[in-house]
Amino acid sequence: MALPWLESHTVWGDEPTRDKPASEAPVRLAVLFSGNGFHSREWWAKGEGKAMELGKVLAPLHGFREKLLFVSGLYHEEARKGNIHSSQTGNLLSGAPIASGGEIRSGTSFDQVLAQTYGRSTKVPSLVLGCERSNPSVHKNYSMLYSSHISWSSPTTPTPLELYPALAFDRLFKDEVAPGDKSVLDAVMEDAQDLRRHISGSDQRKLDEYLDSVRDVEKRIDNAGKRGELQGWRPTLDKPNIKRPADGIPQDIGEHMRLMCDLLVLGFQTDTTRITTLKLNNDHSALRFPNLPSVQQAGHGIDYMIHHLLSHSDADDWLKVNQFFIEQLAYIAGKLDAIQEGPRTLLDNTMLMHCSSMMAGAKHDNDQLPVIVLGGAGGRIKGGRVIDKKDQPDRQLCRLFMSMMDKMDVRPKTFGDAKSMLEEV
Repeated sequence: MALPWLESHTVWGDEPTRDKPASEAPVRLAVLFSGNGFHSREWWAKGEGKAMELGKVLAPLHGFREKLLFVSGLYHEEARKGNIHSSQTGNLLSGAPIASGGEIRSGTSFDQVLAQTYGRSTKVPSLVLGCERSNPSVHKNYSMLYSSHISWSSPTTPTPLELYPALAFDRLFKDEVAPGDKSVLDAVMEDAQDLRRHISGSDQRKLDEYLDSVRDVEKRIDNAGKRGELQGWRPTLDKPNIKRPADGIPQDIGEHMRLMCDLLVLGFQTDTTRITTLKLNNDHSALRFPNLPSVQQAGHGIDYMIHHLLSHSDADDWLKVNQFFIEQLAYIAGKLDAIQEGPRTLLDNTMLMHCSSMMAGAKHDNDQLPVIVLGGAGGRIKGGRVIDKKDQPDRQLCRLFMSMMDKMDVRPKTFGDAKSMLEEV
């Protein structure tokens, strides 16, 4: 079981000095995706630093304005050719041409380019999580697998998506998965007690906090597996007429997302993985949100309409769902910012990108894409800024990806349709 950063031990191969007791933490990348775009009039930012103003969609990030990079005006030329969900999503992280007519072909996504090089240093090269099942159908001659996967290990292979929090947890912390395995913490507690005798008081407190957070996730995963089905598809029966298999997918979509967020943080905190992709829902999503009180239908949750149909309006409930997604990003940022890694926090050592494959669902508008980046990439990104490329040439989104790869010391000469990095980043 991996450990968090400790001042008492050397990590990542460096030797301590009097002024630098342990080496700097690595840069991490997390890509979050939510489908169907956002409220068209409330996705904006202006100003700098503490004076930055945010649109209502981004209100949950108010406390992180100084660490926020708001990027507007970037797009994928290849994604505009089909103008439907699948053709706009399958190449979101690659900018590659999308095949239709029954063929599956996109491009290797930039998170997986990093995983194939940078990710070799960790137990799990990349962790790809999701909160909604893949859709295997076809829509207007394009496979809906494109709408269900943003991470691609090769042009013809979407990276396997882990929906089950328990299995994602096992992948991070267990060498083998077997029914009846005891708690991860129980298996390593003797080693943990031995470690405590050789570390500073500050590190002892950090170790205790870390072990407590792992135990909390274990308990929540165990409880989640005892309840109902994943929200989204609505069965014809109100209750299952057979005993539910113990698959471990929470019934409540809010709890499902929050568990995945916690696993992302733990993966980074323990350096078990440095690259995580979290797909909160599909493009063309069928998720419903009974956990969110409806503004338009008082006394009810936002479960009267699936996410895709809800996106075809700018109503108050659509804004509320938008904010719910951004709250997941804010939750992750808050957890990361509370973890100290030497002179910086874990958020300062991370790039958290949130994106969607269109600006507004009602218009399938993707002539510019909604993109924000939180975190400092180990001091390599300055936050509190707005980068607007709308009326400028060379506004390929892949230029941003090249810049982000550069922060992790991976430097392809070209990527997708981009031939140079985005200098402003």
